[in-house]
Formats: sequence, C-alpha cells, structure tokens
Amino acid sequence: MAALRRIARERGGWWHAYVCPAHGVELDHGDLLAGVFPEGGARCAYGCRVDDEAVRGAWLVLSHQAWARHLRVLAHRKERAECVSRLVEYAGLYAELATERHGEAQTWMLRGRLFHQALTDAIWAVNVGHTVITLAEQSTEDLAPVLPLLDALERAALDARDVLTGQGHLASNYTAWLNAAGVAASRGAAAARGREWEGAEQWLEGEHGLYAHLRVAVADDGWEWEGSTYYHGFVLRAALLALRGTDPASVPSDVVGVLAGMTDVLAAVATPGGILPALHDGPYLRGPLALEWLELVALAQQLVPSPALEAVAGRARSELGAQDDGLDRELGGWFAGPPLPERPAPGPVTVFPAAGYAVLHHAGIHALLDFGPHGGSHGHRDKLSLYLYGDTTPWQPDPGQVPYAHAEFRDLYASTEAHPAFRVNGAEQAECTGRLLGSDGSSVTAEVTTAYEGVRAVRRVVLGDSYLVDLLTVRAEDERRLTAQLRPGVALDVQLQASGEVRTTWYGDETLHGWHTHTPGATVRPVSRPGPGPADDPQRVRTRVDFTAQSDRVVFASVYQAASAGPAVTDVRLDGDGVLTVSLTDGGTARFRTED
Repeated sequence: MAALRRIARERGGWWHAYVCPAHGVELDHGDLLAGVFPEGGARCAYGCRVDDEAVRGAWLVLSHQAWARHLRVLAHRKERAECVSRLVEYAGLYAELATERHGEAQTWMLRGRLFHQALTDAIWAVNVGHTVITLAEQSTEDLAPVLPLLDALERAALDARDVLTGQGHLASNYTAWLNAAGVAASRGAAAARGREWEGAEQWLEGEHGLYAHLRVAVADDGWEWEGSTYYHGFVLRAALLALRGTDPASVPSDVVGVLAGMTDVLAAVATPGGILPALHDGPYLRGPLALEWLELVALAQQLVPSPALEAVAGRARSELGAQDDGLDRELGGWFAGPPLPERPAPGPVTVFPAAGYAVLHHAGIHALLDFGPHGGSHGHRDKLSLYLYGDTTPWQPDPGQVPYAHAEFRDLYASTEAHPAFRVNGAEQAECTGRLLGSDGSSVTAEVTTAYEGVRAVRRVVLGDSYLVDLLTVRAEDERRLTAQLRPGVALDVQLQASGEVRTTWYGDETLHGWHTHTPGATVRPVSRPGPGPADDPQRVRTRVDFTAQSDRVVFASVYQAASAGPAVTDVRLDGDGVLTVSLTDGGTARFRTED
C-alpha cells in the first residue's frame, strides 16, 4: 500500500535547525511528503532522537519544499488532478496564514509568511509558479482557484524586495530569489489567465530586477561576491529559473556575459570527475544539494553550454541514487531560442583575482589556492589554504559547513584549524584578504600580510612535469610558532624519514603521494593527531598533520604526485638558498625557487 501523503498545515521555520546537537550531522528527513514529523523524534545517524520546536519547524521547511518540488514533477508528468488539488490546498493554507504573526522568526531574518524567512518563501514560490506555468501549457481550465495564491506570492516577493533593496542589499543572494519568485508567480498567473506576461520590466529589467542584481552581485571574474561555491550556484540557479521562456539572444549582452562567466567558474573549479569543492559556507555533501546541481546543469546547458558541467551532473546523479526524482530530465525547451555558443574548456591554470581563487589542474591533481576576500557572513578563516583533489577523490578538500544553527560546529568548520592553511602561535587567522603576486601558465603565487600582526606568508604553487610543487614561506617580525597544516578528507599514512623529511600517502579512488621538507637547519615537528573530517559528518575521524617550527622564518615545501602519473618522484631537497630540487626515476631533476 502506498504511503499516505498530506500537506502539513503548520508554517515552516529555519531548515538549518535540522541538525543533531550532539553530533552535528543533519537529521534524517523521513518521509517528507507524509506531512507528519517523524514519530519519536527526528533520527540522527548515531542513534539520537531529536524533538524540539526548532527541529520541528526545520522539518516543516523540508516538507513544504519537497511538496513544491513534487508538484513540479507531477505537472511535467501530467498527473494533473492531484497537482491542481494540492495547489488549491496550498492556496487555502497561504490565505489562512495571512493573519498570523511571525514572531517565531529570528530577528535578523527578512520574514516570510509560510516560512520564517522571506528567502525560504521565495524558493518555495518559485517551484509553485513553475508548476502552474507547466500546467498552463497543457490547459488553463482548472487553474482559477490558484490565482489568489500566485498574486499574493508576487506581492510578497515585491514587498520583501523593496525592504531588502531599501536597506542597500541589491547584491544579496536573497534578491536573486525574490526576483525569481516574482517572475515565476507573475508569469504563472499570466499563463493561467491566458494572457501574455508583462512582468519583465518589474522583475528582469527594472532598477531592482534580476539584471540589475547580477550586474552588482557578480565580479568581473565571474564569481558571486561571497566567494562560496554553494551561494554562487544558488544565485545562478535562481537566474536560470527566472529566465524561463526567454530567448537567449534577447538577454542583454552584459548579462549574458555574467551568466557565462558564472558557468565558467563552476566548470573551472569542478574536477574532471564532477566534484564541486565546497568553498566557504555550503554543505560538503547533501542529497537535496545534488538535486539543485542537476537542475542548474540542465538549465545552464540550454543557455551557455559547457561540456565540463556534464561531469558535475553525472556525479550528482550518482550521489542521489534512488533519491533522484528525475525533474532535471523534464526541463527541456526551457528557453525560447537556441543556446548561445559553447563555452571553452578551462586551461591548466585559472585565476579568479576578485574572488581570490586559483585552480591548477595537471597530471591527475586538481588543486585550488584560496587567497581572496573573507566573503562576508559566509567567509572562512582559511587564507592561503591549498585544497587537493583527484578526478573523483577529495584528498584534501575544503571541508564545507554544517547546518548553521549548530553554533559550535559551524565555528569549527569556519576556523583556520579546520583548513589546510597556516597558523601562528596556534591562533586563528583574522578575517582578511590576501593578494595575488603573480601567475602564469604553470604557477600561482599569493601572499597574506594581515592574518596575524607582523607576519607575512607567501604560497607558491607550481605545476611540474608530472607532479605539483607547493612552497609556503612564513616570516614573522620575531620568533613565533609557525605551522603549516594538512587536513585530509581521506585515509592518510604518515611516515617520518631518518633525514627529517616526511612521506604521506593519501587514499581513495585514486592515490596521492606526498613529500614534505623544510628550511635546512630549522627544527620542524610533524605532529599527527585525529580530528574531524568534512562537515557532512563531524564525527568521522581523519588524521591531521601539523608541521610546526619555532622560528621567525621557515619554508614548508611539499611535492605531490598522483600514483597514476610518471616518471615517479624519488626525492625532494630544499637548500639554504630556497631552491627545491625534485628528482625522478628517469634520472631527471627540476628546480623551483621560493618567493618571499
């Protein structure tokens, strides 16, 4: 017998509260379409049961959002009777909630009606609006009862946008979704009435419309201003959803350039196997996020196609397994004209100077160097972190972030301690911005001078013939405890050599070998200890390594080589002049100079 499905009658809260207070993991969702909070409390993967007002409110967010997405699936699959019935049910619920207070929402939130946050209302409204648009393409005869809901959703989106832009927040990621909600609701209402849509001036072209938002929210290098992979995709997906029925050739050329640049960002940071590094705030691994990536890729490929994004979609589908509802495969014909020209593939070195990221890809290693702005409320204290991936293996990933309501774990995953960065005297870096010193087709060099008072750090990353060279120089005004950190996302073996050098082996689908040395004469202690792995499960233990010297200057030199690459590295040596020599099995050698 099929499980009973119902729409919950209660308003949702803040989904980030759906987290185990003991273990920091997102709680099991249960059957979201059942509309009933899990009996006995929400389950944690470690056996906890959690039941309080915040968690119940968070579950309701997930349930209502799941229903809105499910309605889109029903509309595309022509299961019209149930789809329209549920829309009418939501119309009644939304009207009932119009007189209720919103005092439960946190004071910093821009408040909504069905949810605590106007942003969450907007995300839900986008799905509802697109459901109606799809239904109206088939017939409009039974859609009149839904019109009050659509009109109210458009009004709510406009009111919230006015508040936000009145506060000077045109660039906020909220603005992208409020505009997408306004488009979806007003376009859906026009379609249901059998009229031409007349909302472009209000929602796309106007002073606070989508195009104006994109022009200020996205930097010249293509990154959404917060420098977070998640929020970058969040804004791009909202924009693509808002452009349904638009001819790509009619979008202003500068806006097309922004959208193409945003697509290029994802193509460059993604590994060939489709891993999207969770740079700064955003889930490390999450089923609903995989659904979002599938939707984004399906739409982007119809506007500014990029072959590199196919791997992202493939990985997302693999992560989902049976949770894949197939919505992305229903979204063909999204735009009213053919796609624009295909985007070029990224080269071996890509630098994003505004966001402050560099991507180096060569010989089976995909590396990212983080040197840019802090990123506002979604920033992490991780300047000069070096993230390492194989095609499908997160050897040393950005660890991502837990649901925000868990204050302790959220702070942990934003910390310097959690990242493959550098530390001084065991303290946290200040929120700061580094600077690009130089780059070419095979190397990138960046510095940071404001992470610690009186300390300058320079990191130079170079592509060798079959390996990657990492040269981190830390200099202080006086003697301090200077540390370089390894933060693996996989099993790691650490072997100290008699010479004082260290060998590491990183496991996964692919294997990585590391050689680690330092300034001659310096005493560097390589200390291995257990620590939490990536943020999808803070209880998963990984071996962390800190290389620490008591000095006023030290160079930490590392060479990394994928096991599949060759000729193999046999030895690395750093001399007193700051020259690193790498020796290979074929007798070849190469030399690399530090820059500080």
